[in-house]
Amino acid sequence: MSEKKSDSKLKNAGVSGYNKPKRTPSHPTKSHVVVARNAKGETKTIRFGQQGVKGAGKNPKTAKDKARKKSYYARHNAQDSKPDILSARYWSHKVKW
Repeated sequence: MSEKKSDSKLKNAGVSGYNKPKRTPSHPTKSHVVVARNAKGETKTIRFGQQGVKGAGKNPKTAKDKARKKSYYARHNAQDSKPDILSARYWSHKVKW
């Protein structure tokens, strides 16, 4: 993929660089966008996260938040410790949870 085509992806997504997630408050359904680039140089625009929902965070304090995090990880196959950087699951885990 040429650099010009990749640069247009950055511009269209409105992000400042590769692998730099950005909130998208005006998007109707998704809360974040990122233009991901892996070690092979492949790029992909990824939208992830449900609009209006916050993750429980890295260190949930309440029992309710701990249960939310446990359920989230159960739904999203979290036992796979090395998700692909070009997946929404990777970015959701990194940014929201």
